[in-house]
Amino acid sequence: MTQAKLFTPFRIGKFELANRIVIAPMCQYSAEDGCMTDWHMIHLGQLALSGAALLTIEATAVTPEGRITYADVGLYSDESEAAMRRVLDGIRRWSDMPIAIQLAHAGRKASTEVPWKGGAQIPPDRSHGWQTEAPSTIPHSEGEASPTALDKSGLERVRNAFADAARRAARLDLHAVQVHAAHGYLLHQFLSPLSNRREDEYGGSLENRMRFPLEVFDAVRAAFSADRPVTVRVSGTDWVEGGWTIEETVEFAKALEARGCSGVHVSSGGLAPAQRIAVGPSYQVPLARAVKAATAMPVIAVGLITDFVQAEAILTTGDADLIALARAILYDPRWPWHAAAHFGAAVKAPSQYLRSQPRQFPHLFDMRADD
Repeated sequence: MTQAKLFTPFRIGKFELANRIVIAPMCQYSAEDGCMTDWHMIHLGQLALSGAALLTIEATAVTPEGRITYADVGLYSDESEAAMRRVLDGIRRWSDMPIAIQLAHAGRKASTEVPWKGGAQIPPDRSHGWQTEAPSTIPHSEGEASPTALDKSGLERVRNAFADAARRAARLDLHAVQVHAAHGYLLHQFLSPLSNRREDEYGGSLENRMRFPLEVFDAVRAAFSADRPVTVRVSGTDWVEGGWTIEETVEFAKALEARGCSGVHVSSGGLAPAQRIAVGPSYQVPLARAVKAATAMPVIAVGLITDFVQAEAILTTGDADLIALARAILYDPRWPWHAAAHFGAAVKAPSQYLRSQPRQFPHLFDMRADD
């Protein structure tokens, strides 16, 4: 049987992944004052036993006001760094899966309630609320409080916060950093003409709208370990007329590649309530395909990829280099095990679980956790 591409190694610079399955960052809204809790030990710990090649920590705010909700994880203080170290130490005791982190700032989409309590924006004068900031004073949704437009000193403060968080990530020995420029958060807000109405050098033309996100990338790249990857997550389109487009995404990806970006994770949407998305299996893969055709960087596809054969087809047709799982691996934390069993491949499993190997798959766990 020909080896499934899903279970072939992949190299990003000097960093080699055991297979092509990566776990996307997924917000848990379970932190306390920006600090990880026991929930993160449970959540990340189980995913670190999944057999995937890389685990990515959820969108992690670089400033307190950059959190989506009051319950978001941050990496902006000694306390939040210490809390993350405690969780990482616990996971690393039992798993050698490489761990990355996504660094983010929510911009005008910050100061909200947690999703299971409605997710509405909390006004700055209410408990758990604060004044949001953005490229321009345009709120995300009608009726929400207007954000403050970042001035030059504000831009410098945010840029430095991303760099400081990257230095903390390096101290935590994280394997990679992903800069979040998607889903309608701050850097995406600078990119899209729907949210960026600035009249200075950070607004107007595509070159100007890309300027601040590129400056943030440069700052993170300079601050993080030189031999480890820095990638970027992008929204390939706003799905709104007059918004950010896949053609602009391609130009942004080219500019990132020229600056030493290690890879692009292609998602979509999140910027405007008016978005109209035709959601279906692999619905974002054409966006990944467009970026891959225009650059030499590794490209990660994501979005309703749930089936093993579907994931393999995305790789074999050359639409992407890596497959990111999010909701699918929450639903089935052993998705990589089951995919490996389907294709006759092997995954790494902890020694404590080796006796769970089904008789019909005698080589499933041939990759030992202590190899």
